[in-house]
Amino acid sequence: MRDLARVNRWLGGVALTRRALVALATGFHAPPRGGRIDWRKRTLRLLDVGTGSADIPEALLHWTERRGLGLAIEAVDERQEVLDVAYERVGDRPELRLDRTSGGHLAYDDQSFDVVHASLVLHHLEPQAALRLLREMARVARVGVIVNDLDRRRLSWAGAWLLARLMTRNAYTRHDAPLSVRRAYHPTEVAQLAMQVGLLEVARFRGFLGHRYAMAFVHSRQEPHPAPG
Repeated sequence: MRDLARVNRWLGGVALTRRALVALATGFHAPPRGGRIDWRKRTLRLLDVGTGSADIPEALLHWTERRGLGLAIEAVDERQEVLDVAYERVGDRPELRLDRTSGGHLAYDDQSFDVVHASLVLHHLEPQAALRLLREMARVARVGVIVNDLDRRRLSWAGAWLLARLMTRNAYTRHDAPLSVRRAYHPTEVAQLAMQVGLLEVARFRGFLGHRYAMAFVHSRQEPHPAPG
């Protein structure tokens, strides 16, 4: 998890999520149900699924605090030992709550959050499990969903293999990094899965190396408008 936090920070994973979040919060007009968030006037509620060490939620909170924007995050994982590590990192913060629940069966009511986010989760799942996750994320999201993940490309695989050997001696990371790229979905595949659960892509951002992307979705009943990019 320390290695993942470094990758998120150094290779733009946090920045990708931040850009997608801003796009959802400000990038399209409000339809009758759901819609745009007036971020200067109220706190945005975010659910982070498969949070790991909660490094992305923590970074988002630092960013919003510096800009006077309200953000409250529920960061969840299905493994208690992972949450224990996250708690050691972030401690007690009123705006960041850690909880245990499964991505395939999120323990929240419909539209409990403005935005639901998952980073580096989807590539661990087979298509049917990925559909269940996206369906649950869509169900509990009022405004939209963000998927931040790796792209399955040869260059990305080579970069993951090399980077894992340069940045860490951890055997698990060295094995998992290139394997994760091999298992990852192309953005077009994610968009197709999302359409099956009623989600429509409104913004897509790529990392500076092209190895990773963040996609912003709204419910397909909404009328999207171009997001700032």
